[in-house]
Amino acid sequence: MSALVTDSDGQPRVNLLGLSLRQMEQFFLDIGEKKFRAQQVLKWIHHAGVTDIAGMSNLGKGLREKLLQIAEVRPPEVVSQSDSADGTRKWAIRVDGGGLVETVLIPDGGRGTLCVSSQVGCSLDCSFCSTGKQGFQRDLSAAEIIGQVWLAIKSYDAFQSGKGRIVTNVVMMGMGEPLLNFDNVVAAMDLMLEDLAYGISKRRVTLSTSGVVPALDRLAGCSEVSLAISLHAPNDALRDQLVPINRKYPIASLLRSARAYIEAQRDSKRVVTVEYTLIAGVNDQPEHARELAVLLRDFPCKINLIPFNSFPQSGYQRPSGNAVSRFWQVLVDAGFVVTVRTTRGDDIDAACGQLVGQVVDRTRRSERHRAAADTQVIQVG
Repeated sequence: MSALVTDSDGQPRVNLLGLSLRQMEQFFLDIGEKKFRAQQVLKWIHHAGVTDIAGMSNLGKGLREKLLQIAEVRPPEVVSQSDSADGTRKWAIRVDGGGLVETVLIPDGGRGTLCVSSQVGCSLDCSFCSTGKQGFQRDLSAAEIIGQVWLAIKSYDAFQSGKGRIVTNVVMMGMGEPLLNFDNVVAAMDLMLEDLAYGISKRRVTLSTSGVVPALDRLAGCSEVSLAISLHAPNDALRDQLVPINRKYPIASLLRSARAYIEAQRDSKRVVTVEYTLIAGVNDQPEHARELAVLLRDFPCKINLIPFNSFPQSGYQRPSGNAVSRFWQVLVDAGFVVTVRTTRGDDIDAACGQLVGQVVDRTRRSERHRAAADTQVIQVG
C-alpha cells in the first residue's frame, strides 16, 4: 500500500473511493465543476474498477489533471488471501495506521455473501467473539469499508469479465460494531445500494448490531437496509455476561428500537433477524429456548442459530448437534422461522466470531485478557 498521498499544499488528497453520490456531487461543485461528473467517476470506480484517474477517458484532460492534484482512488491493501476447502475466501487487509482487518466472502450457489468489517478491532467486549478480545484501535473510513467490496470483486477479476455479481449480499458482521462508526458505515452502505456503484438490493445488505440503541434509532431515519440484532441470550442477567453493552441498553430497549426501525420501513413485510450464538452449557438448553420463545412471541423476526466457533482461550465450547437440534425444535414448535447457520471457512478461521486482525489496542483489553489467561494456566498447573 502506498503511503498517504498529499497535494501541493501538503493536505491529504480526497479518496474518491469512499464518497457517496451526494458527497461526490458536492465535491465536484466545490472545485467548480458540474455535478454530473460525479456519476461518471462513480461508474469508473465501482463499475469498471478503475483507480487511475488519468485513465478515466470521458473526463476532459484539464479535469483529469486537476483531479490528479487533489484526489485519488486508493483501496486498502490486501496482505494475504486464504481459501477454504468449502470455497470461502478470507482476506487480511492493511488500512492506514498499520492495522489489519479481515473480510470474508462465502459463496453459496449463485450467491456470494461478503462479511465486511467496520472497525480495527472492536470497542465492545462480547465474551464469545475473538475480535472483542483484541481491543480497539480505530474506526474504518468509508473508503476502507466500501474498499472491502471493491477488493472482493477485484479478486475474482469480475470488473474485467463483466460478471459483476461475485458479491450479491453484504453483511456488516465483520470486525467491529457498525453503529459505533455510524457516519462512515452509512456512507459505505449508500454506495452498496447505489445503482451507479454496486446496486445491491436493500434487502441484501444487512447491518448487525449488538445493541447501540441511540444509533439504531437514528438509523431508522436514514437507511433501509436489513437489520440483524446479536441477542445471544433470552434474559438480561445472562446477556449482561455475554454482551456487556446490555448493561447500558437492556433487551427490552433493544427490541423496542429494532421494532421501530422495521416499522419505519416502507416495506411492511420486513422482519428482524435475531442472531443467537449457541454456547455449550451456557445458553443452549431447552429452557433457554422456551424463554427465548416467550421473549420474542410478538416480535417480527426470524431466528438464526449460530453454533459457537472456538478460538484460543475463549473458555467456551461448541454445543453438540443434538443440543442444537433440541433448541431449534423448541422454537419451531413455538411457530418461529428458524435457521441454523452452517459453519463455513472454519479451516481458515473465517467462521462467525473467529475474525482476528492486527490491532494497536488503545483500550489495553487484549493485555488484560492475556494476563487473565496466563493466571488460569498457572492455577491449573
